[in-house]
Amino acid sequence: MGFKALWVTETDNGTFERAIIERTIEDLPAGEVLIRVQYSALNYKDALSATGNKGITRRFPHTPGVDAAGIVEISRHEDFVAGDEVIVHGYDLGMNTCGGFAEYIRVPAAWVIKKPGAYSFKEAMIIGTAGFTAATALYKMELLGQTPEGGPIIVTGSTGGVGSLAVAILSKAGYEVISITGKPNAKEYLQHLGATRIEDRSFVQDKSGKSLLKSQWAGAIDTVGGNTLATLLKGCKLEGCVVSTGLVDSPKLETTVFPFILNGVSLIGVGTAEMHMTIRLAIWERLSNIWNVKDKLNAIGKEVTLEELTNTYIDSILQGKIIGRIVIKLPGKH
Repeated sequence: MGFKALWVTETDNGTFERAIIERTIEDLPAGEVLIRVQYSALNYKDALSATGNKGITRRFPHTPGVDAAGIVEISRHEDFVAGDEVIVHGYDLGMNTCGGFAEYIRVPAAWVIKKPGAYSFKEAMIIGTAGFTAATALYKMELLGQTPEGGPIIVTGSTGGVGSLAVAILSKAGYEVISITGKPNAKEYLQHLGATRIEDRSFVQDKSGKSLLKSQWAGAIDTVGGNTLATLLKGCKLEGCVVSTGLVDSPKLETTVFPFILNGVSLIGVGTAEMHMTIRLAIWERLSNIWNVKDKLNAIGKEVTLEELTNTYIDSILQGKIIGRIVIKLPGKH
């Protein structure tokens, strides 16, 4: 049986080309669960894979897509049966295992979870890896005692996928949110998501050389890295939490130990790809109930075709031109 897939190939001269091709089920890697994909979503990691970044994908040709939502066609594992509505995100999907930018994926059963009933396939993918990352950030912050009463939380890169959903989730959880953005036209969008205050990127770009700043925020979810992350640590209140989720600006962090040993600030990392299934399910349970942001998802997600993804949006996300989330409706039977 044939199906459409985005296919990224490496040429003889070391460049990379992408095209939509016809593949067969027999071409897919081994796995216990065959899923007919209804929706996928575009992440920064997917764009890196689609342009040949071998830190993400070692072997080409390849189909990116770390997110997928769809219907089980064949299951060789007792936890799933044909017709189950499921989602897959993280693990090796879209990295070195052919991913969600295709009508079908085949994966180990250990990667699959039942789609939360609170969300449609499309809504689950608007959340996807980005929203799951944002929710994991808050989950870890609250384990260390973060509360809305402690003060405002900063979200950097707040118009991106992780940032947009972080604003929405934090607001739903009762937090005052300070959104950081370099996009002057994003004010109405961020206010709709729940931001109580919007600041330019310069607000979190300290260049004084000081080891500590006047405390102005109780915590932060950062997608930027570099000097922004260092500034967030220096300006965080006593016992606050700063979460690092990305490196859009820089992977480097130049700081001192003073935020940690004088103000008790916690620097938290979020890496969701290999997260234990028990915690994964606990976070999706929160996203389905107390952190349910269903009313914000239409504003965050933009639906595109596989062709539009290939020709336009992969390049746009690398250029920082995307607001919110790009979700891909796969062709075929729905």
